[in-house]
Amino acid sequence: MLILDTDHLTEIGRGLAPGARLVQRLDASDEEVATTIVTAEEQLRGWLAQIGRLQDPHRQIAAYQRLQERLAFFAAWNVLPWTQEAADMFVRLRAGGVRIGAMDLKIACIVRSQNALLLTRNLRHFEKVPGLRAEDWL
Repeated sequence: MLILDTDHLTEIGRGLAPGARLVQRLDASDEEVATTIVTAEEQLRGWLAQIGRLQDPHRQIAAYQRLQERLAFFAAWNVLPWTQEAADMFVRLRAGGVRIGAMDLKIACIVRSQNALLLTRNLRHFEKVPGLRAEDWL
């Protein structure tokens, strides 16, 4: 299974050449492709924060439209859940001294619990997670 980190998923959503090349490579793979609920949370928090900063209700129209498009985008994806196994792993890794951002560590725990490969540009941080397989396909 291939699991896309937020940066790889964002490239697909932009509709530009790097995302198109990534989609071609994913399509050529025999692997199942997914993302995580943590990635969905990160992206949705960003859109909600943008809406919250806009005071003019007319300026919010476009932001709400982009939020709605993102919700539809995630509805078409296999979004892996945050599970008891992932949460237990998170606690063990933190206690073992793994120090990366909480959201990245949550993504790593979901990926490891699935025995999957994480696709990310952030290899420097994710290499700190023992047993995690990660590659940058961008």
